[in-house]
Amino acid sequence: QVQLVESGGGLGQAGGSLRLSCTASGRTFSSYAMGWFRQAPGKEREFVTAISSSGGSTYYADSVKGRFTISRDNAKNTVALQMNSLKPEDTAIYYCAADLSLAVHTTALSYDYWGQGTQVTVSS
Repeated sequence: QVQLVESGGGLGQAGGSLRLSCTASGRTFSSYAMGWFRQAPGKEREFVTAISSSGGSTYYADSVKGRFTISRDNAKNTVALQMNSLKPEDTAIYYCAADLSLAVHTTALSYDYWGQGTQVTVSS
């Protein structure tokens, strides 16, 4: 099993930055891909970004490309999401997730374990 705990988030201003972190425990962190998803009120959970087990490959939703950056530190069992140039439409609960398959996926159903989520609110 994998346990995931998010931290960071909170209130940010449009044009500003926030950083989320997710700490994993359980299985060998460097053996699986990680992703970030978000869910706004009244909307379905959507893919934000993902990173391969080695960190060598990253994927982004078009809505965050160029503004958000995912990274991981396999020595510290953490994955981070740096969010720059924030927009009010980035407001959502953000979840980190672990994908135990050998591929990197952008669909929520492909992920095996989820964190509890952390709220990000961007004011205009």
